[in-house]
Amino acid sequence: MNGLHLIADLYDCRCAPSFLLDAPALAAFSVDACTRHGLTVVGQLFHNFQDAAGQPAGVTGTVVLAESHLALHTWPEISSVTLDVYVCNFSGDNSRQAHALFNEIIANFAPARMETKEVTRGRLGQ
Repeated sequence: MNGLHLIADLYDCRCAPSFLLDAPALAAFSVDACTRHGLTVVGQLFHNFQDAAGQPAGVTGTVVLAESHLALHTWPEISSVTLDVYVCNFSGDNSRQAHALFNEIIANFAPARMETKEVTRGRLGQ
């Protein structure tokens, strides 16, 4: 169960506002990024939300990886995103790939401010 969990809260994102609302575009970007960074995509689900007036109101999405997952939630009304990248390191160290994916996703949302955390999961070396 050894793993690495990278967590970010992104504020005042300066990406195109439509990027926070477009589930198919976020799914394509996320799957492509995971693949380019050497992670194995086994599934994905991205869902568009609507506000009370039926207008687009954000996206929740996940990419299921053989190594674990990527999850993101957009909050277009406040130009914010929450992001998780978790990889297990059971059969090999995927930390480099996780950091590269995490950094690329953050760069694409272009937050003015962010808070990040890195959590080591499980026992290392066992």
